[in-house]
Amino acid sequence: MSENKPKYGFTDEDLKVVSTVYDKTILKGKRVLVSGAGSGIGKAIAALFARLGADLIICGRKQEKLDSAKVLFESLGAKVLTYSVNIRDTDQVETMMDSVWEAWGGIDILVNNAGGQFPMPAIDIPVKGWNAVIDNNLNGTWFMMQNAAKRWRDHQQPGNIINIVIVIDRGAVGVAHTCAARAGIIYMSKSMAVEWAEYNIRVNCVAPGAIESNGFNHYPEEGVKTFYECNPMLDVGDANDIAQAVVYFAADSGKFVTGELINVDGGGRLWGDMWTTGTPDYFSFKD
Repeated sequence: MSENKPKYGFTDEDLKVVSTVYDKTILKGKRVLVSGAGSGIGKAIAALFARLGADLIICGRKQEKLDSAKVLFESLGAKVLTYSVNIRDTDQVETMMDSVWEAWGGIDILVNNAGGQFPMPAIDIPVKGWNAVIDNNLNGTWFMMQNAAKRWRDHQQPGNIINIVIVIDRGAVGVAHTCAARAGIIYMSKSMAVEWAEYNIRVNCVAPGAIESNGFNHYPEEGVKTFYECNPMLDVGDANDIAQAVVYFAADSGKFVTGELINVDGGGRLWGDMWTTGTPDYFSFKD
């Protein structure tokens, strides 16, 4: 492995050429806001949008990551605006949205990818840590959704929201805080799909299972080992699998779909064990 090759996930060069089933003009002229687009799955989503003709607004907390990502996306032909924003701060979100509407007249698609968590047995999660994950994943996503929806309504523009969540069918051991937050997003999305239909706003979710990205670096090796055996396919997906699912909702392919959830998990919601902190002795069955 070269020093420049990430341990997990795609390089920028990979993102330029990874295969896609979509025509390169399918999103031409679309204005897409992607949160958390500086790395990992968010970067892969934004890169595919750029390759398919969209222009991008990208936001995140670290400006240096956004600046680096901007270079990549511009090389793929996209116009790019960057905003260093903490999505938990409603004032920052509102200021960004105002700026985007002033600069580009609005957005067509909002992809809420920003979020995060840390692996820890639920019984040991401190209050501060619990609140931080809920605030970032659930509240931050809501602030982005509401601010975009208000502007679409007020300007009589159609809207399209895709929220990145996780597979929650059997819970999420070791990350109970994010399981709670993402479950909230899923059912909030279903609710808004109905409430906001009158404004011509669609709302859908994509749930990654074990997706190899730089996010794997946040978990202990004993946890990561379980990711490769946690579904019937006995494999992991890649960030482009998620990006292509997002494009399905974003393009005309999803024009009559709202309130839905696509699980991209190799069947992991049906069979397999993912232990983010490693398999506990209690469940380590031995002869």
